[in-house]
Amino acid sequence: MTGIAAPGAGGVPSAGVQPAVAGPDGADQIDLPALEISGVWKSFGALQVLRGIDLTVAEHEVVCLIGSSGCGKSTLLRCINLLEPIDGGRIAVKGEEITAPGVNVNLIRRRIGIVFQSFNLFPHMSVLHNVTLAPRKAAGKSRVRAEAEATELLDRFGLADKRNEFPDRLSGGQQQRVAIVRALAMAPDLLLLDEITSALDPELVAEVLNVIRELARGGMTMVIATHEMGFARDIANRVCFLDGGSILEQGPPAEIFSHPREARTQQFLERIIEAGRL
Repeated sequence: MTGIAAPGAGGVPSAGVQPAVAGPDGADQIDLPALEISGVWKSFGALQVLRGIDLTVAEHEVVCLIGSSGCGKSTLLRCINLLEPIDGGRIAVKGEEITAPGVNVNLIRRRIGIVFQSFNLFPHMSVLHNVTLAPRKAAGKSRVRAEAEATELLDRFGLADKRNEFPDRLSGGQQQRVAIVRALAMAPDLLLLDEITSALDPELVAEVLNVIRELARGGMTMVIATHEMGFARDIANRVCFLDGGSILEQGPPAEIFSHPREARTQQFLERIIEAGRL
């Protein structure tokens, strides 16, 4: 597979979103974080899922979220994409507060791609139709332009010969790669990946993880919730260990996996090692 360059930013200023910070000459500062999460809380009824999450992600950084099932990883990603409203705190993308009152949620979601473990492809649409639907309907691109850009992406991911197939004719790994291409077709500023290998047979995991490695080399900013510890150690600039809805510990992969400071992190990783997953 050839190297895959990260798509350019496709962000559009949203009505009601706070403007980016400007320098003395009126130009936007170029060192704004790609993502800022400040004191985010989220509950479902009496269940407190996120407890004051603070996280800053730099442009082109890859951050992996690890932790036991139910620790809040998936909920955090859904809050970033505004699929779940937060109960407190704020979230900003490149300096623009996306959780401010009155934001245009649909415009925000154009800037933040998300891929789930269950693919969520439309079964009655071809691969090409799945990939071009959002660029045509949400971004207003012509059919010719949308199909040309989609075909280029599919080719880069080794899926050019599957453009006219329907999802049920593809393997799980191919379907997940199509789901990633569909997210990239909107040229997002930020890509969220939620346990994207969990629904795959073991032999199909590698082909999807290789795609993510190529995106990381191309500079795509990503936040990844994963149970693949070896992958997190290999690809991440930073690893965050979540426990009970909080980020208990974070740091470079070598530090987190080899010298965790917190007893709970140590206990989690010991179980991972015993299970042969690290």
